[in-house]
Amino acid sequence: MQSGLSLSFGHAFVAPDQRRHRSSMSVQVPDNARQLEIKGACAIIADSTWRNAIARQAGDISVRGFLADYYSTPDHWDIKTSATRVLRALNGWCYSQSRYVQGGSYISSLSAIIFRGRESYLFHMGDTLVFRLRGAEFEQLSRDHVTDLGGYRYPSRALGMDNNIDIDHMSLPLKTGDVFLFTSQAVRGTLTPTDYVHAIRQQDNDLDAACERLAGMARERAGARGYGAEAFCFQLVRVDTLPDEDMGPPVQFPGQLPIPAELEAGDRIDGFLIESIISRTARAHVYGVRDETSLRRMAMKVPSPAMSSRNPYLEHFLLQQWIGERVRSPFVVRIVAPPRPRRHLYYLMRPIEGQPLDHWLAQHPDAGLEQRLDIARQLARAVHALHRRDILHQAIRPENIMIDEHEQVVLIDFGACARRLDDDNNAALALARDGRLGMHSAPEYALGLGVSRRSDQYSLASTIYWLLTGAMPYDIAPDTLESEQALSGMTYRRAREINAQIPTSIDDALARALSPRRALRFRRLSEMIQTLRHGAALDDDDDDEASSSGEKTLDASSRQKALRLWQGIAAALLLILVAVMLIQ
Repeated sequence: MQSGLSLSFGHAFVAPDQRRHRSSMSVQVPDNARQLEIKGACAIIADSTWRNAIARQAGDISVRGFLADYYSTPDHWDIKTSATRVLRALNGWCYSQSRYVQGGSYISSLSAIIFRGRESYLFHMGDTLVFRLRGAEFEQLSRDHVTDLGGYRYPSRALGMDNNIDIDHMSLPLKTGDVFLFTSQAVRGTLTPTDYVHAIRQQDNDLDAACERLAGMARERAGARGYGAEAFCFQLVRVDTLPDEDMGPPVQFPGQLPIPAELEAGDRIDGFLIESIISRTARAHVYGVRDETSLRRMAMKVPSPAMSSRNPYLEHFLLQQWIGERVRSPFVVRIVAPPRPRRHLYYLMRPIEGQPLDHWLAQHPDAGLEQRLDIARQLARAVHALHRRDILHQAIRPENIMIDEHEQVVLIDFGACARRLDDDNNAALALARDGRLGMHSAPEYALGLGVSRRSDQYSLASTIYWLLTGAMPYDIAPDTLESEQALSGMTYRRAREINAQIPTSIDDALARALSPRRALRFRRLSEMIQTLRHGAALDDDDDDEASSSGEKTLDASSRQKALRLWQGIAAALLLILVAVMLIQ
């Protein structure tokens, strides 16, 4: 009978005062069998320094942040890639946030073991301790990264300590019965290896009780030696069963699936009938399909057969699916989970009954300003939904914006998307290299400069400018720039010069978002969205005031009278107070 991976675990804290916790621990075993097979189970401990005003928060954020982000990484990433990228992103966040904290920081040591199949993977930073008990052999797996200063030992190479982080990584084969102990540096010197082995073996059937026994022993030893035990914590994880060695790969990863041959209307694939060909490019094909079981209609995106040997593209294709599964917005195309196991590489999307923005605008040349602004607001919310997931769209242009019969906006095409936190933004560089830049692309793409969410902000603003005016904001096309010196030659053409109905506040917002220099654009996209939402109303109020100067003068006179009245009352009260004080 085949068996899979199963674990038992227990925890114990020595905590006279819950508020003085500086450690955090957790074990996460996914309920979903597929996720357990792909990502494995994870045991983790984080421990902050005792001279830290937010030690408990630092430990909790490290543990929760790692678990949440690790299990959200794409399925086609291996364990080392997933864990190290998550840890580097988490380290960058902790390091940047520490500057805003008085008397503390988000620095913590961290050790995590991921159990998958018959292997385990250890990731370690700082001075937390990880031991393995195998039979009678008790050994430390983690290395102590500490610095001695003034008689105190401080962790080094810890999470959040520096903008760059060096992560210890090792893989270890598992055996049934292996026991892993996670604890903090504060325990060092209180218990011996023999104490650990005896305590664990005596409570072998109850790991919580074993942890409590270790905590009690450590507390007694610490008390006998005259120091506190508020920072002691113990976590035990035991491997109960392992997958059989002859089971082979438990699940087929999406990247291992074959690319189907070019399909035609009437063909069938994995229980889907190809009803139409929506688009065909050198990189991907999109088909309109119908599930022959449920009769549900969907769109299917398939890599072009010519791309079968280009591994970077196939990896990015899998990233597109991952992005679509995690971005939940009515203004972004939704990925549909396949109803059956796939035998080919593709992903499914909800069908969109509509037309691209440029086609819609050609059919509605008389669309009013408010109608166009409503489309702009919906588009901005679509981009904002991507940015909240740290994803850059990188191809915001009219042909990738669908408008349905109810004038609902849906942003499509994840083909150029990239994760903002990736170590190297290969997708961004590929846009220029493959000649996929457009007239709405930000200047930094053509110049090979760094890209960010402000690059999407430029493309969004350029598209909105075109939507409101039918023209482009600059005489120079950004995708034709050859040097940074050319940026100084880009002069913004005021939108109100083309369409006088555009409110000044919105024109000003577009001018800022379309700045050729990325650093001068809005710091957050939400600021631009706020202007789009309220800018027109504010300008309308200004126009109303300008058309009724008599009322405006009257209101100003009334305000002056009220001001003088309250100033008089305040002066009288002050005199009364002074008089009372003199009498006393």
